[in-house]
Amino acid sequence: MFDDWFNSRRVEVPTITRNAAQQAEVDAATAGLALYHYDSCGFCRRVRAAIEALGLDIELRNVMEDRAHYQELLTHGGRTTVPCLRIGKTDPATADWMYESADIIAYLVERFGVTP
Repeated sequence: MFDDWFNSRRVEVPTITRNAAQQAEVDAATAGLALYHYDSCGFCRRVRAAIEALGLDIELRNVMEDRAHYQELLTHGGRTTVPCLRIGKTDPATADWMYESADIIAYLVERFGVTP
């Protein structure tokens, strides 16, 4: 029962291999992203696995280990639910805050899931 619920919105994540120049472009594009998470969250684990498979260098902000990350998530994201992907890192007040693991994974696959 729970397996169906947890996997109902599963997104296929390809494993990506890039050359150095392609990876440099992707690293520059991910510089504006941060994932708010904590280690024991199963939904966060799914997003971190997708980040790894896609070869992305996204800053991980553990809300259980750093109270400032928790507070920033609450203040600017509007809630403390994780995982949450912050898109646009320079000013948290104007950043986009994406919740829901399946939505985050779908966004990452759509944006970074193909080799240029």
